[in-house]
Amino acid sequence: MKRAQDNPELAETLRRRRFLGVAAGATAAGLLGTGTAAAAQTGGTAAASAQNGRGGPLVPRGHLGIQLYTLRDQVQSIGFAGVFEELARYGYDQVEFAGYTQGTGDITLKQLKRLMRDNGLRGIGSHVGYYSDDPKAYTFATNLTKVLDDAEALGLPHVGTASGPWRYGSTVDGWKRCAEEFNTYGAAAKARGMKFYQHNHAEEFSFATDRPDVRLYDVLLAETDPELVHLEMDIYWAYVAQYRFGKKADGSPAPFEPLAYVLRAPHRYPLFHVKDGEHDETVPDGYRMVDVGDGDIDYRRFLSAVGKTHGGRRDHHWMVEHDQPADSLTTARRSARYLRSLRCGGRG
Repeated sequence: MKRAQDNPELAETLRRRRFLGVAAGATAAGLLGTGTAAAAQTGGTAAASAQNGRGGPLVPRGHLGIQLYTLRDQVQSIGFAGVFEELARYGYDQVEFAGYTQGTGDITLKQLKRLMRDNGLRGIGSHVGYYSDDPKAYTFATNLTKVLDDAEALGLPHVGTASGPWRYGSTVDGWKRCAEEFNTYGAAAKARGMKFYQHNHAEEFSFATDRPDVRLYDVLLAETDPELVHLEMDIYWAYVAQYRFGKKADGSPAPFEPLAYVLRAPHRYPLFHVKDGEHDETVPDGYRMVDVGDGDIDYRRFLSAVGKTHGGRRDHHWMVEHDQPADSLTTARRSARYLRSLRCGGRG
């Protein structure tokens, strides 16, 4: 893969990406049937619209999952077996791991795999740390072989990290160094028949400290091999970033549309985190996290647009998540019910 070797070349790459982003943003607006601001804030009516929907489900069977971090309290209290039984009842197809014990004590990968199979669930991915100063830590940087061995033993098609590329700071060169390491992990995962991925939070969309005109997420995309490094877009945090980082440090506008990134390169986004938020400009993030279907992110339109891409219904997987649910099982049940209710061709 040809990469930028110095800042001028990188700047040219990013200029091309921003130009494509404008075009993709226009496409996204057309597919959404609304402008960026409206798309971010009209999802509150989507549940009612879904009742008037027609056609097949927007989330195909076999593609609805949940990040088990959402249910960490229940995993600790009733165990993986009890949680998996509940998830099967709610209609989930997949689970994404956030550690393979989650405070339950000793449980083997073989036991976990059997529990998934017994409940009709598939392990779709896993969040693992990126790096650590402890050489014995369970991270990609310190124990890559063990991380891949475990994912392979569970039959996971994806293995990734929710850590941002901050290891060497927030400069362009720092993120280029992280991108090279991600390429290494991606190559090792690909050799095992798996895909390496990175999950974003809002800060990935901030600007480089040494180049305030360069969005760091663009550096990650430009400097990683698209055949080796994939992305799991956390849609909620991307919309928070749209609110927080829609302007540069000098106050000049720097708008972006999260969906445009996906439409520009849908093959790079096999996984999504589906969490919702109520738009609230009195809080720093601009949103308050709520159960899926209760907020203002228009998921019917987002899912519809991604589903219309090449392989869109086959190649993408949707993971429910809530960072601090009041009742995690209720969140899991309500979120699944809402997403299962969304139909192709509905009015919204």
